Amino acid sequence: MSDNRALRRAHVLANHILQSTPPSSNLSLTREVCLQYSPPELNESYGFDVKEMRKLLDGHNVVDRDWIYGLMMQSNLFNRKERGGKIFVSPDYNQTMEQQREITMKRIWYLLENGVFKGWLTETGPEAELRKLALLEVCGIYDHSVSIKVGVHFFLWGNAVKFFGTKRHHEKWLKNTEDYLVKGCFAMTELGHGSNVRGIETVTTYDPTTEEFVINTPCESAQKYWIGGAANHATHTIVFSQLHINGTNQGVHAFIAQIRDQDGNICPNIRIADCGHKIGLNGVDNGRIWFDNLRIPRENLLNAVADVSSDGKYVSSIKDPDQRFGAFMAPLTSGRVTIASSAIYSAKVGLAIAIRYSLSRRAFSVTANGPEVLLLDYPSHQRRLLPLLAKTYAMSFAANELKMIYVKRTPETNKAIHVVSSGFKAVLTWHNMHTLQECREAVGGQGVKTENLVGQLKGEFDVQTTFEGDNNVLMQQVSKALFAEYVSCKKRNKPFKGLGLEHMNSPRPVLPTQLTSSTLRCSQFQTNVFCLRERDLLERFTSEVAQLQGRGESREFSFLLSHQLAEDLGKAFTEKAILQTILDAEAKIPAGSVKDVLGLVRSMYALISLEEDPSLLRYGYLSQDNVGDVRREVSKLCGELRPHALALVTSFGIPDAFLSPIAFNWVEANAWSSV
Repeated sequence: MSDNRALRRAHVLANHILQSTPPSSNLSLTREVCLQYSPPELNESYGFDVKEMRKLLDGHNVVDRDWIYGLMMQSNLFNRKERGGKIFVSPDYNQTMEQQREITMKRIWYLLENGVFKGWLTETGPEAELRKLALLEVCGIYDHSVSIKVGVHFFLWGNAVKFFGTKRHHEKWLKNTEDYLVKGCFAMTELGHGSNVRGIETVTTYDPTTEEFVINTPCESAQKYWIGGAANHATHTIVFSQLHINGTNQGVHAFIAQIRDQDGNICPNIRIADCGHKIGLNGVDNGRIWFDNLRIPRENLLNAVADVSSDGKYVSSIKDPDQRFGAFMAPLTSGRVTIASSAIYSAKVGLAIAIRYSLSRRAFSVTANGPEVLLLDYPSHQRRLLPLLAKTYAMSFAANELKMIYVKRTPETNKAIHVVSSGFKAVLTWHNMHTLQECREAVGGQGVKTENLVGQLKGEFDVQTTFEGDNNVLMQQVSKALFAEYVSCKKRNKPFKGLGLEHMNSPRPVLPTQLTSSTLRCSQFQTNVFCLRERDLLERFTSEVAQLQGRGESREFSFLLSHQLAEDLGKAFTEKAILQTILDAEAKIPAGSVKDVLGLVRSMYALISLEEDPSLLRYGYLSQDNVGDVRREVSKLCGELRPHALALVTSFGIPDAFLSPIAFNWVEANAWSSV
């Protein structure tokens, strides 16, 4: 070692020990060689009008959405914090369960005081309902606990009073519920029964001497379980119970019961326990309820469908028990509608974060001493995120269509709403969980950090796949409804009408044997292959059930044995319905850049759905060569969507503050100065 090098080394060590700045040298590290954050907006361009695209995606009440975004951003209740030079609002998930519950309720009070819930139960009509749905969706973008607490109070408790009850209930409960003078919950699920509502074990009898109903939890499996709001805050609940009149079980009915007084004390003949800490939604106070011969007034039976006279006679205009049960369940569709929509907004948050990060984070170089490559410039990274982005777009249009048919519902459309909402709820919530997992992995270790949201959202939204109906059960309900429609039309020799089955009145579509790029992107080809799949699976399903019945099996047991075809059919029906919603949206747009990009997105949705479904090859709709053509076209579409990635996530319209630090200056957000 030369004397000069030894001297310099000693000088550097001395300066290090003395914590002084070493002399400048061309050997020292400088900021220029360190990674610097570069906003993607500097290099990415918008090839279409993102504001117009946002209007299409949100579908309704854009101004109302922006208003409530602003309300949240201006209040410290929503945990404003600065990271990397930007302000973010998101829950503090490091708080204890008790603290999260307390702050969730404070946020609801704040929204109440600022008029967010005005008219949610007292105003009627499609416009009022769409506004309510839009505001609830934004609540869920901020925090799923807030939207669930609000949803239980208004959409479960409130809607039960509104739709199961009559004038006497509306006058007594609706305005007080809207003003939170009454805090409601919804006691349907039991320890021993969830999806099988008919099997619940809570029992209610009638005492004509006092004109009271007596509600009882006869065994431990009958305890009400997972009841949101029950553990801490709810004052009243809707109780679903078997109604026994003069020794006859009249089936499941709904009652209003008070469980706490206005001071928060638990009422006599009620026992409540906490469900405890959960993998997410710890701002919701889920509880368990036991009823010990609780007496309630006769007027507390929600009597829109059936009633009990003062002397104990059971009265209902619907004589058939199955139809009566269906009438009770029909108003609960709103839960599946809101879940499906909120799942897509959750996926949007995850994708906006992951894609923005991938447009500024680099890794490895493809040439010696060359610059590192942006994550989203790797074809493999495009393959991970861009098909999910296209699916999220398509499902946004599906969720909007579901909301529209729900708010314009009539007794004649209830069946279609039930079937479509069941399919959409299942497919959209499964998509959300898949998307969040892929986004978590796509941002690497940063996805594990709670403040970066994508990992945390998995735990927050996982419950959606099972509440308001287990997804697998819902898909079987879809298939059973299609089965019933098919059998009915064939038996009466009538054309198919409704549930999107009209295509079965036309000849079976014939697919080309050679699939070119233009063919694969053709909307008619995409429609044909989706219709062919649904048609063939429906015919196979009905044939298999008929064969099993021919061997002496009951219809229900035949359905159980045919569950694989039922699941394939439910998926085929739902994916075809989703495709139709984006085709309908695309058809309404004038020629231009928005329409062009939406065409790419639609083709990506259609082709990735085909690529991921093994039934296409299993049942011979496509050949092995065709499947290879689809796979290659998906990769080509990834490359064509790549330049639009930033614009597509910007079109979600989610303010920067509702995303996370890694979506922006992740270097500054993690700098020593931020510690």
